[in-house]
Amino acid sequence: MPYRPPQSPPQSQSQSRPQSQSPDRRTVLRGSLAASAALALPAAAVGAGAAAAAPAQALSGRPRAAWGVQTGDVTSSSGLVWVRSDRPARMIVETSATESFRHSRRWHGPLLGPGTDFTGTTSLRGLPAGEQVHYRVTLADPDDPRRTGEPFQGTFRTASVKRRDGVRFLWSGDIAGQGWGINPDIGGYRVYEEMRRLDPDFFLCSGDTVYADGVIQPSVTLPDGRVWRNITAQEKSKVAETLDQFRGNFRYNLLDENVRRFNAQVPSIVQWDDHEVRNNWYPGQILDDARYTEKNVDVLAARSMRAFSEYFPISTLPARGEGRKDDGRVYRVVSQGPLLDVFVLDMRTYRNANSPGRQPDDATGILGAEQLAWLKRELSRSRAVWKVIASDMPLGIVVPDGAANFEAVAQGDPGAPLGRELQIAELLRHIKHARITGTVWLTADVHYTSAQHYDPSRAAFKDFAPFWEFVSGPLAAGGFPAGRLDATFGPDQVFVKSPTRANVSPMESPQYFGEVEIDGGSGELTVRLRAEGGVVLFSKVLQPGRVGL
Repeated sequence: MPYRPPQSPPQSQSQSRPQSQSPDRRTVLRGSLAASAALALPAAAVGAGAAAAAPAQALSGRPRAAWGVQTGDVTSSSGLVWVRSDRPARMIVETSATESFRHSRRWHGPLLGPGTDFTGTTSLRGLPAGEQVHYRVTLADPDDPRRTGEPFQGTFRTASVKRRDGVRFLWSGDIAGQGWGINPDIGGYRVYEEMRRLDPDFFLCSGDTVYADGVIQPSVTLPDGRVWRNITAQEKSKVAETLDQFRGNFRYNLLDENVRRFNAQVPSIVQWDDHEVRNNWYPGQILDDARYTEKNVDVLAARSMRAFSEYFPISTLPARGEGRKDDGRVYRVVSQGPLLDVFVLDMRTYRNANSPGRQPDDATGILGAEQLAWLKRELSRSRAVWKVIASDMPLGIVVPDGAANFEAVAQGDPGAPLGRELQIAELLRHIKHARITGTVWLTADVHYTSAQHYDPSRAAFKDFAPFWEFVSGPLAAGGFPAGRLDATFGPDQVFVKSPTRANVSPMESPQYFGEVEIDGGSGELTVRLRAEGGVVLFSKVLQPGRVGL
């Protein structure tokens, strides 16, 4: 079912001006939120009728938020609210402790226009800790503020400053990959509805939020003869090169009603990886790929980063003009109260070229020198019981890039650290000697789910404390067989669930996501690796206050 999404442009970020009173209690999400999500159905979701609907909307003269709302980087006192309009509009956000909005605060957001693809983010400050916040976004005609569109409603919980309240969140990644897009026959991205019903405090998206290098065809025939059908979009008919094509990739996933409903209820912490630009890209790369007319990956990455910053509410990525040097960064710390800090990494932007990875010296590595120094400093400063390191790639799983090069940290040599392993060794040594407790690594990327325990007693490199790494995904992409492990840091794969062949469709294999729950009383952290359909595949309980786990 081919579909060309409505044309529109941008997201500007605004420091808002609050009015009236703040929310004061936690409430339970009711059915009106789901109804709000359904009202904002993009034209795409109703198939061929979309084209006919657009002129009527234009004649109505009222802005419409057909792509839903979302919140991001929510802390104990702040958060970001995102929306996209179908035309120039002023963004207005109201927050309240109740769905009735009887006592509300108003936040004046940015003017949405083509410079940010009609997207916008409003920053909320001074929120009450540990409370359910209801919000609604209204889009107003910039020339006549009395002409407003229908408000779109959402909710989120701020992080608690009371340890006893605990924390619970989900993580996964890899969305619309390998040609498996939104299939209306199976209910679209139905795993998002399953995650929404778990009502987590937030969702950590571990990268590959889109597949800008992947084409979505109208249909794919499976090995057993069944046919997978995709909702399609013009921007998904070829690899993304232009800014508009990258923007279209980020819009594509918002065509799914499950995603919009999830976004309206669950705040996200988002990072990126390679497929936001192109498979296995690195800075300075010049492509030898006939699908691309633009061969300079740095140009493609700048365009993708601009679209990424427009379509996700990220505190360190205010939308700015293309080509600026101060476009912010993806890596950051998002505090979730006394129990948890989330350290979001960017293993893509600052890395060196993919190579055989046998260099005896490597100051750049996979993080770059500046990001490594930042991570060591912020881990040392953290007083949270648990420090989740959100990595967009695994540490000990070998991820090849062609016949001779490697894409992640590991390169298959079980001996002393070489290449990018040197930087990780430096980080692990720092964690041990600075006596930093409670570090846990979470990632996605490899399209299966697993749990690895790293221990110096099994490793070639000995100067670190034991730790765990958990892998989950994909959310809406092909499944792949498990990769082999590199013994440099002594990983023991205590659990793995993966297909036996490459690119298994979501109709043939369940999608995967992980759940983390930190108990407010004991401080114990429980990781559950989940499969779509309500199945818990593996569970591990970790004890707090330890340098090694």
